[in-house]
Amino acid sequence: MTETGKPHKISKNRWCAKHHRFLPFGGPDGELGASMRYLSQRFAMPYPELKGLLTDIGTEELGHLEMVGTIVHQLTRSMKPEEIKKAGFDAYFVDHTAGVYPTAASGFPWNAASIGVKGDVITDLTEDMGAEQKARTTYDNILRLCDDPDVSNVIRFLREREVVHFQRFGEGLRLAMEKMDGRNFYAVNPAFD
Repeated sequence: MTETGKPHKISKNRWCAKHHRFLPFGGPDGELGASMRYLSQRFAMPYPELKGLLTDIGTEELGHLEMVGTIVHQLTRSMKPEEIKKAGFDAYFVDHTAGVYPTAASGFPWNAASIGVKGDVITDLTEDMGAEQKARTTYDNILRLCDDPDVSNVIRFLREREVVHFQRFGEGLRLAMEKMDGRNFYAVNPAFD
């Protein structure tokens, strides 16, 4: 990250453009799904502190979406036809040119079926903790494959944020259990009961 908080510019296309799909833009553990998950869950959250937590992290995930989209664009924007074919980017290029289209690493388009929104405090916060760990693992795997320091620096920053989000959701889960005041929180949904 730069001092202004903006992602570094990718100075060269050192990283093969076909690997842009590994970046977590639209996959099941990507930034689009995370932002939609948290911003959707906030509506049923019965406690203002947890509603705020979901709003804060969901909004931050939108910023991460912009960062990942910027990297994808910088990796693909000036490719020549020969590079597009060599990188295996041709099918994507035919459909989207160099547009940033939300897909999983497999090329499967993003859809809302990959996010968890249950409307239950315990279920949703536990889902969120799991989602952050899956995102961290995805970033770990990207770092294993990426040889571009410009990309790796941003990915490391995003990975660190996933760890912080996991911790914050853990704190939120503890707060929810305290607010349920000893009731059997596995039998009661304060957003509904």
